[in-house]
Amino acid sequence: MSLTNLDDLLADFDVLDDWEERYRYVIELGRSLPPFNEQWRNATYKVNGCASQVWIHPSVDMVDGKSVLTFTGDSDALIVKGLIAIAFIIFSGKTPEQVLTQDAATVFAKLGLKDHLTPQRSNGLASMVARIKSDARQALPA
Repeated sequence: MSLTNLDDLLADFDVLDDWEERYRYVIELGRSLPPFNEQWRNATYKVNGCASQVWIHPSVDMVDGKSVLTFTGDSDALIVKGLIAIAFIIFSGKTPEQVLTQDAATVFAKLGLKDHLTPQRSNGLASMVARIKSDARQALPA
């Protein structure tokens, strides 16, 4: 399973009838993340504010003369890995400016995550988004 765009993700969530199915789907998204490089499993890439262990590694590539961010990540919790995958669907492959203007809260609300995650998981998800946006600010052209 590998989703690459937000429209596909939203469409898939629409056809899943209940939250039990959606949780299983989120876990499957997490399982589809590529392996995380062990050298990045350190304090530099650790996301603070998550109850689970979470690491996010940004990389910047030039595509058509523009800086584009790509993220890789991992967690010790299956559902959190799925939330990481959703965040990457929202933010990976975008310019730093696009990452900074993307309203993730609206996407999470459309997916129903806001109403179906524990407060602890919601806070962790907000910490992941804050970290991704911080990485985007650092990647802005000088």
